[in-house]
Parts: sequence; C-alpha cells; structure tokens
Amino acid sequence: MSRPRGDRDDEAPFQERETTSRSTRGPAATAAPAPAGGAKPTATFESFQLAPAIARGVLEAGFLEPRPIQAAAIPAALAGRDVMGLAQTGTGKTAAFGIPILHKLVTAKSDRRRGPRALIIAPTRELARQIHDELVLVGHHTQVRATVIFGGVPQGSQVRALKQNPEIVVACPGRLLDLHGQRAIDLSNVEMLVLDEADHMFDMGFLPHIRRILGFLPRERQNMFFSATMPKEIRTLANELLHDPLVFELSNSRPAETIEDTLFEVAQDRRLPLLCKLMAGPDFTSAIVFLRTKHRARRIATQLQGTGYSAIALQGNMSQGQRERAMDGFRKGQYNVLVATDIAARGIDVAQVSHVVNFDVPNTPEAYTHRIGRTGRAERTGKAFTFASREDQDEVRAIERHLGRPIPRQSLAGFDVGDVQAGSAAGAERQQQQRGGGRGRQGGSQGRSGQSARTGGGGRGASPRGGARGGQRGASGGQRGPNGAPRPTAFPRPAAVAAGPVVTRKPKAEGGAGALPFGAVVDEFKVRKRR
Repeated sequence: MSRPRGDRDDEAPFQERETTSRSTRGPAATAAPAPAGGAKPTATFESFQLAPAIARGVLEAGFLEPRPIQAAAIPAALAGRDVMGLAQTGTGKTAAFGIPILHKLVTAKSDRRRGPRALIIAPTRELARQIHDELVLVGHHTQVRATVIFGGVPQGSQVRALKQNPEIVVACPGRLLDLHGQRAIDLSNVEMLVLDEADHMFDMGFLPHIRRILGFLPRERQNMFFSATMPKEIRTLANELLHDPLVFELSNSRPAETIEDTLFEVAQDRRLPLLCKLMAGPDFTSAIVFLRTKHRARRIATQLQGTGYSAIALQGNMSQGQRERAMDGFRKGQYNVLVATDIAARGIDVAQVSHVVNFDVPNTPEAYTHRIGRTGRAERTGKAFTFASREDQDEVRAIERHLGRPIPRQSLAGFDVGDVQAGSAAGAERQQQQRGGGRGRQGGSQGRSGQSARTGGGGRGASPRGGARGGQRGASGGQRGPNGAPRPTAFPRPAAVAAGPVVTRKPKAEGGAGALPFGAVVDEFKVRKRR
C-alpha cells in the first residue's frame, strides 16, 4: 500500500483505503525460546483468537507467523496487562502493539463522547507516519478511524481530522501538546497508551513533554512501552509508570544476528572513495549512509550524485513534504542511496536495504544499534560498515562494550589509516623539502645582499639581527644536494613564518611617514611609553 498523501487521507476511515498485500514480509523466522511469562514458540495468529476483521487484515498484510516480540506481547496486551518490550529494530514491534489495540477497539464498545481511546506517541514524524500506515494496513476491514499529527506542517488538516473523533491518534509530543493547549484534542478518555522508541521519549529532550502528557491522561489505562534499547536509568523510570508489566527482552537489544557489521579504520579524506568502492560490490542494492551533521549529509549526497549514484539527503532542515518525497523515492527505488542524519535511524521501515554505512561514528552505543538496524530487517541479511579513525577510539570502545564483543576489523589496500598516514607523511616531507630549499635560496641571497630590516631578509628578519640570522639560515638551506635536488634544512620552518614581505603597520604618531615593519612599530611604541 502506498503511503497516504494529502490532507483528506489523514481523515479517512480504514474501510475507505486501498490496500495490497505486503509481500516483503515473507515468512517469519522460527521463534526464539520465550521468556518467562511470554507466549510459547508454537503460537500462531489464529491462536490469539482475533476479531474476524482483524484476522483478515493480518493475513492480507502478509503476517504468516508471529515473531518473538509479537508472540510474547500480543497475548499479554489482549489480556489488558502493561507491556515493556525491548527488542531490536525490524523485529515487528509495531504489530505487537497495533494488533491488540485494533482488536480491543473492535470488540470492546465505549460510551466516550470525545477524544481518542488509544494514543500512540512516536519521537519523529517519519515513525509516526509509518505506525499510522501499518495500522491502516491491518485495520482497513474495520470501522476504526485513526489519524496522525506532527509538527512541521500546517495544523489545519490535523484539527479537522480530530473533529471526526478518531479512535486512534498517532502523535509526536510537540504538536500533541500544542493542539491540547488549543483544546483541539481531549485526552481524558484514553484507554491505551503506547510509547514507541521509549528510550528516545525519555531522554532529556522529551521527558518534560511526556510528563505533561501523562498528566492529561486518566490514571486507569493500559501502558505499553516498546524500544530497541533502554538504558538502566530509563528502565527505572518506566517501571515507575508501568503496573505489573510483562517485560520482554530479545537478545539484550543487540543488533540482529542477520546483520554483518564491520569496522574500517580510514582517514576522513579517504572515506568517500572507500564508500564508493564498497557500494560497487556485487551485493549492493541500496544503502543508508549516516552522518552527524546536516551540512555534511547534504554535501556527501551531492558528491555521490556527481559520481553517478542516485543519492538523496534526509536531514532536519527539510520541510515535511521534502522529507516524505525523499523517503518515498528511496522506498520505490528512485534513489538507491539515502544520506541521512540520525533523524532516519529510528523506526524507519524500508525493505531490502542491503547496506548501512556509518560515515561518522555514532555518538552513543544506542545510536549504533538503531542505525545498523535499518538493514537485516524481517529476517533478511544485511551489511553494516563503520568508518573510524584514531580520534573515534573512545566511541568505538563504548559501542563494543555495549555489544559485548569487538566489531570485526577489515582493511582495503590504499584505504588503511597506516597506508594513508605513510603517504601523507611522505608527501608532507617532500613539500617541506621544496619549501625549505626555496626559502633557503631566497633567504641566502637576501642575507648576502645585506638588506636592512626595513626591506626584510629571509626568515623572521624584523631587525638587522633577525635579518642576519635569516640570511644565515637561508644560505645553509639554499645548498644543493646530489643531482641538484634542494637539501632540507635541519629544522624546516612552517609555512606560517615563511620568508616574504614583512607585516607592516602604519605608525600612529602624527605626521608618520609611510608603513613601518611591525618590529619597528613595537620599538617606537616602547620609546614613546618611556617618554
């Protein structure tokens, strides 16, 4: 099913939407052994006894067998328990909370007058839109209505959609608070609350927003938290809000086993050529390249376009329409390289991404898990490459501690840090030799000609004594080596102090004549100070 577009699409009920079977799902892998309190590995969607309309939507959406997170969370959520699911990205968390919500809305009637019965909060616009689309896909045979609200676009269409009294609202925190402050949405009848990517929700930026939203909700409600990672501090806070939750943790939130991650030690100026070489491999179909800054993302996308790749940037300065066009173009194959900041790292479900490249090392281990989780989704295999230099060793060690294992290293001839440093050192030495010889010849001639400090000799000759020293250095540096090659001086001077015109400054004294060397100005200033 294509992503909904336009204002009216957000307001339409499920039964009015067109749908197609999502063949990219494929068969799910054999479920892992269930944790205590979870479902048995032999669970099927039929065993959940879903409402007929929901069961039909699940089948048409391409869900054949529950994945581990779904087998554990769906029965508990159907029974009304709070749930905290901790699993890698791409393991089916959206269906794990979406299917129980739809089933309960269909089977349990309510006498509410205003406001949604289910509230799903997501950290980014892209993730909110994706959750909404998946609910549409599964629930299009029901009478349940849903809408999605987020910032970055005019709020008029979202306010009109809320006036239709949808049962499900998928929202980003900022716009949700804005509309609640305008009394455009009533949260007093919420029965089910979902925080997707809960670790991101509870970070320093979103915690105040979430606490305010929780204050508007009824105390009696069902809470479900889902995330790929959850630091201990966040888990403590989540446990304060959850009541007797089912806690399901899959593989300790490490990257999926279907992802082959590799680290390349490479200098910054060799990363783009290395990226092009890796993407030229026979197994490349599409890639997401992550960078830390918006400016670098735009620049790398432009450079990749210049080398023949269909690349597009995705970063925070883009309008919502631009971001949607970039994501849609990448999903449909119009672009085969998406160059993004971490805005695209959380929850974006794009099928058949063969490679993820950390052009810049992630700032946190959690970001590493989210980034590389864009490949190897739905039990497919994928490759994740991380480019690092010696300056990134602290971040790399933190990631490896989080993973509980070292990231395998790999090197390619001509791209290894040692090769690059050796080549750079040799090139720098040749440049220094050439500069040293040239300065030496210039300084030697100037020193022998006995030029005064006013016109300047070689080197730092701001005074006669300095000019003489510069001339001596120049004379020795100007000697020729074997085969006429310039012989470097023992201590070649950096380019910043190379011989050349002396920096001059006009004297401040009244009636001063012309420009004087900087040293002469300083001497004159000292004389005046004594006077």
